Amino acid sequence: MDFNFTEEQTMLRDMLSRYLADTYDFDTRQKVVREGKGWNPAVWQAFAEELGILGASFSEAHGGLGGGAIENMVLMEEMGRAIVLEPYLSTVVIGGGALKHVGGAVADAVIPSIIAGTTRIAFAAYEPQGRFYLNDLSTTLKGGQLNGHKAVVEGAAHATHLLVTARTAGGQRDAGGIALLLIPADAKGITRRDYLTVHGTSASEVYFENVAVGAEHVLREEALPLIEQIVDEATAALCAEACGVLKVLHATTLDYAKQRKQFGKAIGDFQVIQHRLVDMFMEVEQSVSMTMMATLKLDTAERSAAVSMAKAKVGKGAKFVGQNAVQIHGGIGITQELAVGHYFKRATLIENQFGSVDFHLSRYEGIALAA
Repeated sequence: MDFNFTEEQTMLRDMLSRYLADTYDFDTRQKVVREGKGWNPAVWQAFAEELGILGASFSEAHGGLGGGAIENMVLMEEMGRAIVLEPYLSTVVIGGGALKHVGGAVADAVIPSIIAGTTRIAFAAYEPQGRFYLNDLSTTLKGGQLNGHKAVVEGAAHATHLLVTARTAGGQRDAGGIALLLIPADAKGITRRDYLTVHGTSASEVYFENVAVGAEHVLREEALPLIEQIVDEATAALCAEACGVLKVLHATTLDYAKQRKQFGKAIGDFQVIQHRLVDMFMEVEQSVSMTMMATLKLDTAERSAAVSMAKAKVGKGAKFVGQNAVQIHGGIGITQELAVGHYFKRATLIENQFGSVDFHLSRYEGIALAA
């Protein structure tokens, strides 16, 4: 199995890395956070027009670069290094991924506008009572009317479209009778309560009241297998983002341990700190390996098991690396002025996004026992 990136993938990574280093430093990011927008439209347009990365994972027929999941992994890791706020995951990986799988006229119409940066998609799938279970839905689509409540919808405040899961038949937790919809975010009957998450992105509670849904808005009627697939793809991409976050946390902590002096010498000279830094490094490298494995298996029958193994490993790594980074820094590690605390916040949120460690261990156990 070849674990080396192609020349094009390496160029893509280096191009984004240079752009973020030049224009997306920590202070610039924090300025956007303080403004309360949850994203920077100028950066999003630069992703589309200057860098062209929004088309990296789409086919050339749609105006993309002909890549796929590996390109998403490469880009998401670099975004993790800079804790980027912009909605690449929800728009390109989730929204674009759903459209690629569905295909047809709707994909031909929407994907080019994603690549151009004019369409932004928020994923409205999870509900308060459902926790991480995609089939636990009280939102309903009956007689062309959508009603319900979706919780913690990242990017809904600045999205042009919502990718919504809704029940069309059956009981609240049934696997059948679940549709996947793509509807305009400004459709009549949609209301939101917007807020910022702890690490600075925007999220919303989204409410649907008799929202008119036509046949053109329904991507798939029996959609749970598709929804699970796109969430697995998003989880693998999220793991890649986590790898970027964890690499920065480890590197920053290592540098701090070399500089911070206590008892007349750098704290990095103490064996207990050295051991802890090595343990952190091992967690980072294991997370990178598991993420690569999961990404390579997204198109195989082992997809779900591989993704759950990777997410469980990355979740444990995020907790261990994040907490030890703060511990080694001491009190300064949780101040607003130092970047490490903000990376720790992002790592903590990633730990539970798309399923906690316990959820994915349980999911993997179920898959293994059923095999």
